[in-house]
Amino acid sequence: MASQPELFDVSGPLHLLTSFDWRNTCHRRSLAASLVQGVYSLERDRQRACVVKMEQHEAHASPWWERFHFQLNHVLVDDTDLSYFGAIYELKYAHPCFYQSTPYPPRYVIAFRGTLITNFTRYEDMKLNMRCVFAKLYESLRFRKAFEAVWNTVITVGPANVWIAGHSLGASIAMLVGKNMAKSRYHLETYLFNPPFISVLPIEQMIKNETLKDGVRIAGSFMTAGIATAMNIHRDDSEEDLFTMLSEWTPYVYVNPSDPICSEFIGYFQHREKMDEMGVGKYERIATQYSFGSLVSGAIGRDMEPLHIVPTAYMTVNISSSEDLRRAHGIVQWWQPHYEWQSKLYKFKSL
Repeated sequence: MASQPELFDVSGPLHLLTSFDWRNTCHRRSLAASLVQGVYSLERDRQRACVVKMEQHEAHASPWWERFHFQLNHVLVDDTDLSYFGAIYELKYAHPCFYQSTPYPPRYVIAFRGTLITNFTRYEDMKLNMRCVFAKLYESLRFRKAFEAVWNTVITVGPANVWIAGHSLGASIAMLVGKNMAKSRYHLETYLFNPPFISVLPIEQMIKNETLKDGVRIAGSFMTAGIATAMNIHRDDSEEDLFTMLSEWTPYVYVNPSDPICSEFIGYFQHREKMDEMGVGKYERIATQYSFGSLVSGAIGRDMEPLHIVPTAYMTVNISSSEDLRRAHGIVQWWQPHYEWQSKLYKFKSL
């Protein structure tokens, strides 16, 4: 049977085994993805241990953080199904020269896994996915435990020393944690892999004609801005100020156009630029803050903040072809060294 290093060498980011530069954004992305994979492996190890005796079971998780000189500080456990959904990693050491320039290494990385379709985790994970759809993830015990772990770590060592990362459902948790930390003026370096974009009409997947796609998005923006303006005539600008406050936080967002779960982020950010180019950016600055669900909730007197909407992001799109949804949505693509990426910073313009 292969040893732990051998297993990692087969599936992990081989290009980082001999050289790692904290100032390289691609290296940091591969590291963050590897630490998220570590959480998946921790949970799979736990499930295997439930089936066979621990002494007969070989753990596979530790190479995913030990190869980068991290140690496992704490495991985050779901109180309902006892699954491992997150991990707090602590950096043991890094070369001193990397602390002389920015960005410098984090002291802690807190990572969250996505959905695992197994008998041990399927029920609770799918319940949380439904909470994401209805913007109720903040009510879950899993999110509260994740936020508490991040908050306590940040209060102890400072926001510059903490990263958060997540994939799929875990990206939703990381995004919500990051947004809430940003509201307290703590801007954490954040890596969101295949984060779900909840949309009534998945335009990016449904419409392939670019002209028609632009027309639908433009019409939707004017309609959303009109409804939002009418509903907020007698209200102050607190929501807009909050959105502007969030724009100071810049998460790294990684999406694949072949993945319907996250691909709508592509159109969401690109459309904002097109509206500015057309000279009607002021309408999009209103529309971009709302989703259909938040407008409906507002109409019946309930405030609902769309989980997936972020004002500013550094978005990377994997434009290489994906054979199937499993590959397009998988975490594996994000630690690989290929260069078929398109990356761009999208900033929210408040004026």
